[in-house]
Amino acid sequence: MENKGNKYLVLLGAIILQICLGSIYTWSMFNGPLAATHGWETSGIVLTFSIAILFFALSTLVSGKLLKKIGPRKVATIGGLLYGSGVLLTGIVLLNFPSLPLIYITYGVIGGTGVGFAYVCPLATLVKWFPEIKGTITGIGVGAFGVGSILFKPIIKIFLENEAIGPDKTFLYLGVIYLVFCTIGAQLFSEPKVKAGAAGSTDHEFTAKEMTKTSAFPMMWVMFFVGCIPGLLAIGLAVGIGEEFVGLTAAMAANAVVLIAIFNTLGRLGAGAAADKFGLRKVVTGLFTITIAAVGILLMSKGGGSAVMFFAALGGIAVGFGGLLAVVPPLVGDFYGVNNLGTNYGLIFIAYGLAALVGPFLKKALVYDQMFYVSVGVAIVGLVLSIVMKKPKKAALSTKKTA
Repeated sequence: MENKGNKYLVLLGAIILQICLGSIYTWSMFNGPLAATHGWETSGIVLTFSIAILFFALSTLVSGKLLKKIGPRKVATIGGLLYGSGVLLTGIVLLNFPSLPLIYITYGVIGGTGVGFAYVCPLATLVKWFPEIKGTITGIGVGAFGVGSILFKPIIKIFLENEAIGPDKTFLYLGVIYLVFCTIGAQLFSEPKVKAGAAGSTDHEFTAKEMTKTSAFPMMWVMFFVGCIPGLLAIGLAVGIGEEFVGLTAAMAANAVVLIAIFNTLGRLGAGAAADKFGLRKVVTGLFTITIAAVGILLMSKGGGSAVMFFAALGGIAVGFGGLLAVVPPLVGDFYGVNNLGTNYGLIFIAYGLAALVGPFLKKALVYDQMFYVSVGVAIVGLVLSIVMKKPKKAALSTKKTA
């Protein structure tokens, strides 16, 4: 492999890019201010985030294919420009002709697509530069994405609390920040050059089409889908769960937002490092076990007003969710190779986008107890799949083709 020194520049670029992209999870900070400024229903404003996450997931399919053709620098640049422009256009729309449907397009479709385009680039590129620590390096990549929401929250708060700026102009400032820093981060990307005939450069490499024909693919897809549901529910409903289900005061329950962000990030970093030491499959199984136990603790905290049990449960769920996001990309690479990781992980990542849509449906259809029983049930399904799922053999696939 040549130009080994470049890998640290790639890592720096990945961190810069992912921190900016991770700010998409700060959308909840705008729900109240936009409702107060424009008189819109909160439910309609919240839908913007769901649309953004859906297009975030769907666009990884396209970006994964482009990654193979034009390289990570160009794809990440396109993603950064789309995300920054989408946020900037949101501010322009709000200031000149405020309309929720237009916000769905600017922030939801354009912004969400931008995040999806850029998000795949660090994950698919870093594992090539750091093949000996795939779990750790992916954990750093997705960990930076989690840190983004933590770092940008105080910045956004300052903007929102400044009467001269307000929510509408905040999007203008953020759009410029994202455009500048996403572009800078993207320019640091490059791919390592593998010498012709290098060992392992072509072995066990699956195309997306070949991947979908293996028995492990639907198992991994469902495992990721069900694994995301408990975490997404907790992130979206944490404060309400604390107040309405556990019986905490509004001030105490509000601490859940910061706690989830911290443990989500710790889960991403810790699970990645643990995977390099103990193996990806064992860590995935462990994460599902933690999630099941954490949701169980949450069920036991009903009406008791115990902040300790509530925060312990949320911390466990956040660790399980963040950790899963860290270990699934290298797991896809382990099962199907790294040459087509962008495209292959893009197919798996659709499960995340669909899981994000399940949350609002469950919130409307079920009460808290029922939602948590569903969370335990789907986590058990994920646990079983993580145990029975087997790494595919390309030789067996070739034999099946010629049979």
